[in-house]
Amino acid sequence: MSSPETTSTRSRAPRADAARNRAVLVEAARSAFAAGGEQVSLEAIARAAGVGIGTLYRNFPTREDLVAAVYAQELDAVIAAAEDHLDAVPADAALRSWLDRYAGFVTTKRGMAESLRAGALADAANTLHTRERVNSVIARFLEAGVATGALRGDLEADDVTTALVGVFLATRSTADTAQIARLLDLLVDGLRPRA
Repeated sequence: MSSPETTSTRSRAPRADAARNRAVLVEAARSAFAAGGEQVSLEAIARAAGVGIGTLYRNFPTREDLVAAVYAQELDAVIAAAEDHLDAVPADAALRSWLDRYAGFVTTKRGMAESLRAGALADAANTLHTRERVNSVIARFLEAGVATGALRGDLEADDVTTALVGVFLATRSTADTAQIARLLDLLVDGLRPRA
């Protein structure tokens, strides 16, 4: 007879195939939301993941649950990518390359927002403390840039985040990625020390 602790531990750990199905569903949904927005059906996501619709509903009882899981995974990935960028190049260039990664996250988020008629995405953003986490990453870039002289020392992380939000709000109805890139270039140029 197994102890209650062993039984409890086993009941909490998902089976390997269940964990794989969940991961595949989240990835399929991420791609689908980024590409298709509101037009994407849950059945199409299940097909793309190679699982049945019942498997999707066992993992994500509502569309909002699936959106929240995609959002959480994408946010974690974009936040985690910051250190890799900082390890590779100087802070100003690292920030600029990370902003491209963040822009990809915003594109996925827009696709998810279009797929919802409720506030699930806003709830997920608040629950995951998105603004605070982005501010923390921006602060890390600023700190590294100030230390090397690549970025100005009179900047507040939340001011940079606010400017970044402005870029994405101003371009939310355009598919012109070149314009977004130019605006991000302007933003980073404004963070460099004045002559």
